[in-house]
Amino acid sequence: MSYNPPASSVTLQRSQAYFAVTKALNTISYLWIVHLSWRFITHRLDWQLATGCVVISAAWLIITRIKTEHLLRTYFDILSRIEIHLPMIFGILLSTVALFTKAHTFYHLVAIVEIIIWLYIYGLYKKNQSSFEKQGYGPVPLHTWINPPASELRSGDLILTSGRIAHALHESVGHAETVLRMPDGQWMLFSSYMDKGTSLHPLSELTSANEGHYIALHLKEPWNQEQELEAATIAKAMVETDHLWAAQENARSEAIIEALPLPSKFKSALKRFFLCHRLRLVRYFYGTYGQRPLDLYWCLPGAL
Repeated sequence: MSYNPPASSVTLQRSQAYFAVTKALNTISYLWIVHLSWRFITHRLDWQLATGCVVISAAWLIITRIKTEHLLRTYFDILSRIEIHLPMIFGILLSTVALFTKAHTFYHLVAIVEIIIWLYIYGLYKKNQSSFEKQGYGPVPLHTWINPPASELRSGDLILTSGRIAHALHESVGHAETVLRMPDGQWMLFSSYMDKGTSLHPLSELTSANEGHYIALHLKEPWNQEQELEAATIAKAMVETDHLWAAQENARSEAIIEALPLPSKFKSALKRFFLCHRLRLVRYFYGTYGQRPLDLYWCLPGAL
């Protein structure tokens, strides 16, 4: 069964500027509320206990309720689940504390309303949870076709696979590849890896494997023959560019090692070490901090 995420409610949501502004506002809001919560917990705010509890709980409640639709839609992402769990637990705890303080009845009523709304969000969360099932290390949409045969795959399909990254993130899938039909008719997968970089390998290596699982996402509009050929050409160019970058990085490392005042034995050992690990560390560094050279590609952005 195919899974199609809901379309954007407004065209503006498709622009990079919209996502950049939304992410910035989201980050600022979270940092402000975390800062406010910390100041209250450490008694650096001149608030009574009941006042602080209901205000902090309300702040977490507002931002969580605003994001609930998005967080439920991305339930398969562990960060989305955390963004619901932690504020909800903290908010209910604060509201419960306010409920049992010797404060004015107004604060008790506000605390009760907050708890009811938090429980409502929890109800939405549990209802949404029933639309997913656990596969591997994380959830996938219910009735998702796991490991479809090669005969069901089309050129341009995005393949999401399990593996080390999925395990580390506690998610069902953590790696992306693209199905390509080459000019000679051979079916290949295009992706990028930490150790071997951007590469093309036969589709049969994935579909005939006995370990792990994968999910295929079809394009809404399948590629025509011209688009298939163009995609294959672009993929080959990206592989060649990445390999050229790797060769240049290795040459630069060797030049630096040769310039070191060390015995040749140590230089040879350093060259072997950097030849095996340096490119992987460079790819990891740029992937972690969100920057990369123009000739360095990642599995999901490269596949897309």
